[in-house]
Amino acid sequence: MIPVYPATEREYRSALTRIRKLMGSDSETPAGRELAEWTRLVEAYEDKHFAIGDPDPVDAIRFFMEERGLQQRDLAPYFGSAVRASEVLARKRPLTLAMIRRLHKGLGIPAELLIAPVQVEPTTHSQTVAGRRKVAKRLAHARTNVK
Repeated sequence: MIPVYPATEREYRSALTRIRKLMGSDSETPAGRELAEWTRLVEAYEDKHFAIGDPDPVDAIRFFMEERGLQQRDLAPYFGSAVRASEVLARKRPLTLAMIRRLHKGLGIPAELLIAPVQVEPTTHSQTVAGRRKVAKRLAHARTNVK
């Protein structure tokens, strides 16, 4: 079978089947050279049709956290506080330039991954009102307990 760039999904699947049959062939044999050519063509097809973009900044940070065994509280120095770290990782607050610099310098996260916009989750009016009520209750409780 002569390797040809797959133009359709069906041809792509057929090429994958051919690659499976040729797997393990010695690279110095005709089958090995055919395998190399099919692999090159399928990779080109996948790059065009199944391109994977860069992760968003929060996903990149979470990946680096997992990779290094870090907890959210370990990131407080890079975000300015544990609360800010929580807000950014919950997509409630975007990264600032200062945070990006500290994360890049301190953890080695590539800056180009961090500068992409973070999709901040919109806060609904009811969430804002509920949050204000909680704060008001805490303040009232704190004031009554202070002597």
